[in-house]
Amino acid sequence: MASSTAKRSNLRAVGLRPLQIWVPDTRRPGFAEDCHRQSLLAAEAEAADTELRTLLDDALADTDGWTA
Repeated sequence: MASSTAKRSNLRAVGLRPLQIWVPDTRRPGFAEDCHRQSLLAAEAEAADTELRTLLDDALADTDGWTA
């Protein structure tokens, strides 16, 4: 089994590089409530955006010739 260093070297050799990102801690108090609050805001914004709704409806209707 290759070492972690060898794996990283191999990935770099094929043109990849490591990337570290920080994400919210799902274990923190209030996380679920904040997600719910933000999802309600997003739903309200989407419902109010008639132009977006029209665009999405038009895109959905334009599926002639599509296959699974």
